[in-house]
Amino acid sequence: MQPSDRDLGLHRSITRRDFVHDVGLAGLGLALPWPGFAHHTADGSAPYYPPTLTGLRGSHAGAFEVAHALAREGKRFDDAQPLDESYDLIVVGGGISGLAAAYYYRKLHGPQSRILILDNHDDFGGHAKRNEFHQGGPMRLAWGGTVNMEYPKFSEIVHGLIRELGIDIPRLRENYAFKWMGADGDLQPALLFNRGRYGCDVLLRGVTLDDVEPRELATHVDAFPIDADARAKLKAFLLSDRDVLASKSPEERDAWLHRTRYTDFLREHFGLPEAAIQVFSSAPSGFWGLPAESLSVMECLWSGLPGAHVLGAPDDPGQADEDRATAMFPDGNSSIARLLVRSLIPASFPDMAAGTDPHSVVTARLDYSALDAPVSPVRLRLNSTVVHVANGAGVDVTYAQGGALRRVQSKQAVLACYNAIIPHLAPEMPAEQKAALAKAVKRPMLVVNTVLRNGEALQKLGIKGAQLPGSFLQDVFLVTGINVGDYRPKWRPGDACVMQSFASFNGPMPAAANIADQTRAARAQMLAMSFEDYEREVRSVLASLLGPGGFDPARDVLAITVNRWPHGYARDHTDLEDADWNTEPRPETVARQRFGNIAIANSDAGADAYTHVAIDQAWRAINELRQ
Repeated sequence: MQPSDRDLGLHRSITRRDFVHDVGLAGLGLALPWPGFAHHTADGSAPYYPPTLTGLRGSHAGAFEVAHALAREGKRFDDAQPLDESYDLIVVGGGISGLAAAYYYRKLHGPQSRILILDNHDDFGGHAKRNEFHQGGPMRLAWGGTVNMEYPKFSEIVHGLIRELGIDIPRLRENYAFKWMGADGDLQPALLFNRGRYGCDVLLRGVTLDDVEPRELATHVDAFPIDADARAKLKAFLLSDRDVLASKSPEERDAWLHRTRYTDFLREHFGLPEAAIQVFSSAPSGFWGLPAESLSVMECLWSGLPGAHVLGAPDDPGQADEDRATAMFPDGNSSIARLLVRSLIPASFPDMAAGTDPHSVVTARLDYSALDAPVSPVRLRLNSTVVHVANGAGVDVTYAQGGALRRVQSKQAVLACYNAIIPHLAPEMPAEQKAALAKAVKRPMLVVNTVLRNGEALQKLGIKGAQLPGSFLQDVFLVTGINVGDYRPKWRPGDACVMQSFASFNGPMPAAANIADQTRAARAQMLAMSFEDYEREVRSVLASLLGPGGFDPARDVLAITVNRWPHGYARDHTDLEDADWNTEPRPETVARQRFGNIAIANSDAGADAYTHVAIDQAWRAINELRQ
């Protein structure tokens, strides 16, 4: 512990900390009794209920070690015990795509269909992770990963599923006042240059880096804690009125916008030094899972970064308001996963009888003991890492759970897991298909939720959060204004509240490295960090942001949940991606082909990090199995 850690409160016992570090655990995956460990909280009294666990979550200890032993070390998993169980369908992966695949299978083949869903985590939903807090007062909810329903982009298939689950999007939006970093009443967004990066704390209330007029942003540049030359050149860029593409034809202009790195544009046309460029680096990460250094000019304009004013104002660099519309549950898309589980296993929600308002799933009691009941035609088995899938008379599936290897059979299977692991699960696949699957290199994602004793410092400072240029974290903001069913928490400064920090995880790599290699380096760095490393950064940022309002990080932090996703965003086809990824036929099309009795789903199979893509791919996979 560093001397300053006591001032930040790292010595305070606020949470169940990770009791083992994650590096070097690959050999322990079969030895640790994860289900028994997870069935109780620290005092051993509470029933199995993962949403309330704090500390290091997302890809938590016990969820990935077996898969790493398989894929990284070539470990063999022999001598599995055959179970006296057989199914019509086994689904590998209990995220939204896997749950939707089970839903569609039952819809096609009838409610008597026997289905087993296997997931390596201690909770279902995949990245649609529910974070539930009871510290400091009434329950507060937040999401730990997938959050929005981008309903203007839904296919008819997805709209149909949403309707069948009872989700009423117009009704959700009636009680939806969450504005991310937008102003909320008297609370304004802010820009924080914190001392960890800049040597001093500079807080600029009412200022953001994206979706702001360049001339307005220029009025604040003199307060940026960067050197005078960087400030002068940044202001010159923001105040310029020349069209740097004036000599290009419309076709040449469009090609340049999609093929030129945003940071190269700033450097080459306006001479911005690294200190100025770094101000914008992490701003688009929340949308793309990549920093500005890995994105094209047009992609950064779509994200709201400045530049259109010197590029001939490209037609609609952003999206129309109606296309950007979203709906949201207070626990993100976890409520979609919960409604899917309720449909598949009604006994898991014992208080939600037929005819109950589906939106009440937000506060409904979930009985995890009902998920894997022998009497249920659909069973959801957690803490179970699949290590082998093979075609035979049907499909044989081997998985590790609780220190044992088990084998189970089904007529068919859907692999709705991370697609790049599939070549290791099904090595008998054709080489071309395995090579295509291996290219699905997901980008790391981090979502941190912190419960504060109260929000009085926010009220005193008149801010709801801040963007954090140059910081490890991308931003931090107040979670409030999402009211669904009986969940209607009011914002009162004297009450406990949740602050969320979000970041894509960008590891140190040479600029010449391709995006896939940068992603792998970032993942390694993410997994090497302990909970205390994340906690230190969160407490430091909050101290810089809220300290002037009376916040004490050693006194006022009640809980921290770090949702780390080393395999986070699905790899999509950004403009500057590697040539062998942005090629035809698209790798994901080759990768997702049916293999005997095995079909492939997950958002990876659609090469886009959206819930609706995950659902569409589930529907496709199930229909392929009919052929």
